[in-house]
Amino acid sequence: MFKYLYLSSAILLMTTTFACNLAKASATAIPDPALQVPPATTKGEETAVLAGGCFWGIEAVFEHVKGVISAKSGYSGGAAGTAQYEKVSSGRTGHAEAVQIIFDPSQVSYGQLLKVFFSVAHDPTELNRQGPDYGTQYRSAIFYANEDQKRVAQAYIDQLNRAKVFSGPIVTQVVPLDAFYEAEGYHQDYLAHHPDEPYIVVNDLPKVENLRKQMPELYKAK
Repeated sequence: MFKYLYLSSAILLMTTTFACNLAKASATAIPDPALQVPPATTKGEETAVLAGGCFWGIEAVFEHVKGVISAKSGYSGGAAGTAQYEKVSSGRTGHAEAVQIIFDPSQVSYGQLLKVFFSVAHDPTELNRQGPDYGTQYRSAIFYANEDQKRVAQAYIDQLNRAKVFSGPIVTQVVPLDAFYEAEGYHQDYLAHHPDEPYIVVNDLPKVENLRKQMPELYKAK
């Protein structure tokens, strides 16, 4: 369904309960990953691609993480020819709304990014949905770029499931990154450009605030 529907105050009232549940789920205290790639000794750039519901909120969260150089909204999982918002919104393209995160591994580890992803950016126990948004395009997925990312991601999911951190099992897919297609310009920095939009206020601003409160050591003001 199109997120723009939530501009209606009537629909906003109908979705408040869902949003409150999402905000609560997006503040889960979880342990650090037991398995991590050793930190880099010099500055550099690596890429992580994560999907967990509407890309507006995921992008906004990671733009506030120390060591993140940039975060871009886009699409992964489908073909280049269907990487447009209207087509992806059908739920039939194979794409997920995803975020490409460029980070400096000497300042923040891939494992720390996954901790943010699982604890405050989205609810990894929701299958093909996040809060009020339904469809495979809103699925939870980690698109790994190399074997180290795959190993860390799968080990962390296993660790969190064994510890029963969440009320249900994690449904996050761990799949290879074939390509990332940057979304249309109007989707980039959406929260920064539309901080008063009802959908953003209800669904996404709480995620950024949860990051600030729960992980102050990783939070940066944008």
